[in-house]
Amino acid sequence: MNRADLAARIDHTVLGPETTMADVEAVLDDADEWGMNACIPPCYVAEASEYAPDVLLATVVGFPHGQHTTTAKREEAVDAWQAGADELDMVINVGRLKAGEDDLVTEDISEVVAAVPVPVKVIIETALLTEEEKHRACEAAVEADAAFVKTSTGFADGGATVEDVALMAEYLPVKASGGVGSYDEAVAMFEAGAERIGASSGVDIVSGAPEE
Repeated sequence: MNRADLAARIDHTVLGPETTMADVEAVLDDADEWGMNACIPPCYVAEASEYAPDVLLATVVGFPHGQHTTTAKREEAVDAWQAGADELDMVINVGRLKAGEDDLVTEDISEVVAAVPVPVKVIIETALLTEEEKHRACEAAVEADAAFVKTSTGFADGGATVEDVALMAEYLPVKASGGVGSYDEAVAMFEAGAERIGASSGVDIVSGAPEE
């Protein structure tokens, strides 16, 4: 995979609690220079879409724990889309899934998907789930007509693994996120079935790829 092809599949990310607009601008500058996408906090989307109109812009919904009400997630999604977000990464309600309330998990995702005309990636937080729960989370995302499933928020212990990516790729396109910090690690995720990588180390990943 050459550098340009790889870059288009990287969501260069800054989502920490201390993130400033200056941090967001730095990520957007890198994304614009290297041909990557960007994933940023929702409070900066309007400013970011004006600052870097040519960068594909993702933001998060129900982040990082997924415990917002469905109404709040839906409104957050609409607000982000109207502010200029091109894609949304929403967190499932892990507690509902673990309690066996799969219908409510599906409804939660469906409400967000139906509310916006942009792709919704569903973060299932694999580090917190059993293998059986991972399957059920992916099934809920499929039933809700989500565009992607995503491994992690980066705020739970553990991130993307090739085993989880392979499992999830049986259902939907996968965004591998959490702990992917190098070109070789990114390639391993792609080989396992990932379509997209989310990482704060986007420049390191892309700069490690062959130029041609």
